[in-house]
Amino acid sequence: MSNELKELLALVDHSLAVEGSAVKVLDADKFRANVEKLVEKSALASDSTAGWSRYLIRAAALELGVYPASIHELYMARGREAAPMTFSTPAFNLRALSHHAARAMFRAAKKINGAAFIFELARSEMSYTAQRPSEYVANVLAAAVAEGVTGPIFIQGDHFQVSAKKYQTNPEAELQAVRDLSLEAIAAGFFNIDVDTSTLVDIHLPTVEEQQALNSKLSAELSAFIRSHEPQDVTISIGGEIGEVGTTNSNEFELRAYMNAYNENLKKLAPGKAGLSKISVLTGTSHGGTVLPDGTIADVTIAFDVLRDLSRVARKEYGMGGTVQHGASTVAEDNFHKFVQHEAIEVHLATNFMTMFFDNVPAEFKQEMYAWLDANFAGERKPGMTDEQFYYKMRKNAVGPFKAKSYALPKEAKAKLLAAWEAQFDKLFNLLGVKDTKAQVEKYVKPALVAPKLEDYVKQDVAAEDVSDLSD
Repeated sequence: MSNELKELLALVDHSLAVEGSAVKVLDADKFRANVEKLVEKSALASDSTAGWSRYLIRAAALELGVYPASIHELYMARGREAAPMTFSTPAFNLRALSHHAARAMFRAAKKINGAAFIFELARSEMSYTAQRPSEYVANVLAAAVAEGVTGPIFIQGDHFQVSAKKYQTNPEAELQAVRDLSLEAIAAGFFNIDVDTSTLVDIHLPTVEEQQALNSKLSAELSAFIRSHEPQDVTISIGGEIGEVGTTNSNEFELRAYMNAYNENLKKLAPGKAGLSKISVLTGTSHGGTVLPDGTIADVTIAFDVLRDLSRVARKEYGMGGTVQHGASTVAEDNFHKFVQHEAIEVHLATNFMTMFFDNVPAEFKQEMYAWLDANFAGERKPGMTDEQFYYKMRKNAVGPFKAKSYALPKEAKAKLLAAWEAQFDKLFNLLGVKDTKAQVEKYVKPALVAPKLEDYVKQDVAAEDVSDLSD
């Protein structure tokens, strides 16, 4: 046994035993009490202890009944109208202190017997938050272990997006980058993936079918690739997208054009394999919202009828769970219940939790991050842009470089932030109908206990990529 591994086992007070690649939990309570030490090693170590920490967390979590899962069958039940229309699954992008945020989320869920919620991270976010899939999964599973949660945990690749700029230059290399990311994510435990080739929709073509043709074709190709690499007994929940957030609202013609061509392509590429479980549509929002010169966020008008009408087409014509609402953090909270009323299957949330991070960390830490942005992103400051607009737009880029300092925040500073986050989770779970969804999850999501492979964890880190033109 290596000295690095001995050090990690000592960190968790020898609550784990390792023989070869087999991990055994010797004392569950002791492991729960010490698992956060492995989380910190996973996040901050620059040697093999990072990979070992992630492997130990996932393997021990599995033995304790905590495992990554696909939400596919629950969404298919919604497609058949067997599962109730009483909830919209919230999907949270946890960028900063994601382990701590996940603990707050699990605490909120336990209060209401909730289980239909998703942890997600986009291709773009993996770069600027300095979180690869295996680290993110370790953060989430360790949070479940620490909070005494068991059962399936839904972890999702959000916007596994094709860069239009890179595709134009070298299409095969860009598609391979998304394939490689999918393999990495699946190995880590991302059993839900949103394939996004909507960046390649060309609205200048004469017909809707032609506009959506490349999007449909490449979505099907990536779906077939994912299906060919699924773990045994897992049907990964795959989402598609018919247009980028922030442009013209989606319509039924686009949905039908995309889905008809997608299904035709998938049938040729992967006969008999499952297709999409959901579809992302445009309803008037934009990622991150629009910040006004005084720092306030512009009001957002959601076309809720688009969610409802296209959800019904998605269910009745294509058997999917329904439509997905992206960019919902900036929607007024008194409108959140309308996502459930208008039958959205899933709602994505990220920006407000970033705002709460910057609003609740110590002022001197926030100023240090802003000073770093001034020094490193001055070229992104457009003429007429106020400080509030500049920092709001660029602040996400400070998350990765200041990850270690975030972990090192004083206990009381973290407690303040986590209390704010937990209160927000409480509120959103209530508005989106997450209460008592554990029964639906248990009914439709059957355990598929996928053991991690050590070689996926103890290896060279993946290099960061340019994601400046990708969505969060």
